[in-house]
Amino acid sequence: MRYVEIPLTTRSRDEILDITAEVEGAIRKLGLAEGFVVLFCPHTTAALTVNESADPDVRHDVGAAMAAMVPGIPFRHAEGNSPAHLRSALLGPTLMLPVEGGRLTLGTWQGVYFCEFDGPRRRRIRVYSLPVDRGEGPE
Repeated sequence: MRYVEIPLTTRSRDEILDITAEVEGAIRKLGLAEGFVVLFCPHTTAALTVNESADPDVRHDVGAAMAAMVPGIPFRHAEGNSPAHLRSALLGPTLMLPVEGGRLTLGTWQGVYFCEFDGPRRRRIRVYSLPVDRGEGPE
């Protein structure tokens, strides 16, 4: 299975980064014209999502809503980052996105986001290529 790794560096404890351009670059490196990409985040305190990219306030609002849904109350996990683990679990570590003409097929206002909940840290995302088989299928 082919993949490209995207390195990321976050600068604050909670941060939502638009990684659409980086994913498009990975698609070019993979040489994928048509099919799907699977994005995988191998971190337990970060996640991936697709959301509006036209208005930067949406990123702020998503971050604020995640913090409100999972506040920093006392948890049993000794590292003190249990809210980050729970926020990550709510959004999830993977995305599967369609590719046509060598580009992501997103809605007009959509972008791909990496969500940091326990930064600042060095992170990475793997982008896997899943080409479409254009065969005629079963006879």
